[in-house]
Amino acid sequence: MAPTTTDSGTEFQHIALERQDHLAVLTLQRPDRLNALNREMGLELHAALDQLAGEFPETRVVIITGAGRGFCSGADVGDMPKRMASGGDRAVGTPDEGPSITMRLAPHLREIPQPIIAAVNGVAAGAGLGIALSCDIRIASESARFSSVFVKRSLVPDAGVSEILGALVGPGIAAEMAYTGRVYDAPWALQKGLVNRVVSADEMLAQAESLALEIAANPPLAVKATKALLNSHYPDLNQVIETEHRANEPVKGTSDQMEAIQAFLEKRDPKFTGR
Repeated sequence: MAPTTTDSGTEFQHIALERQDHLAVLTLQRPDRLNALNREMGLELHAALDQLAGEFPETRVVIITGAGRGFCSGADVGDMPKRMASGGDRAVGTPDEGPSITMRLAPHLREIPQPIIAAVNGVAAGAGLGIALSCDIRIASESARFSSVFVKRSLVPDAGVSEILGALVGPGIAAEMAYTGRVYDAPWALQKGLVNRVVSADEMLAQAESLALEIAANPPLAVKATKALLNSHYPDLNQVIETEHRANEPVKGTSDQMEAIQAFLEKRDPKFTGR
């Protein structure tokens, strides 16, 4: 596949967008950070989704995957202290600025006309889990891992996870994932209905492309209408994002959140005080 550029002609720095025939593959490319989301990657993802939506029906199906060992480990925790010290955090959102670039990826993924397949090659945590859940279909490699890690960062689930997770696995399993922040493996995710299938790492992208080509062979307007119909059964994800943002307001910037971030960066157990 040939790499593409933004409409302005500038090449993407944190993602790769490749197309062939009616298929596009969007790859998150910060492998040294397990493809953690920063502001720049979030902006590029939104730009790529806008570009793909404008190409319908030439591009009929999209695959999202990650470079290296991770799918997407969520918001880049390493950048948080600097952003919070400067008084703003547009990767993860702040109470006075509204839902962030990262959080708004969930409705954007749902809103483009093309079906999206997540090829989950490694960890999908936090907002990375939100990206995977916001896709229409999930194919996981045997090394994939899933975590609603928000609580470990003294946050509530956002990026659409609070709504979509329960719809996929049921309220009890969603509550377990959200309250514990535990990491779950691919067989567990398949058993609970979080993913459609689990395959070997060597087969994952090929299987995703095979399924994408099968979908792309169908009438594009009918596929587009089917995606819109299936998504109509969900609540408006833009409203979900607003609700998640408001729910996060009381916990952002607390001592416990600072401790959660510092403990993660220092690779030690956190000590929470409830303040």
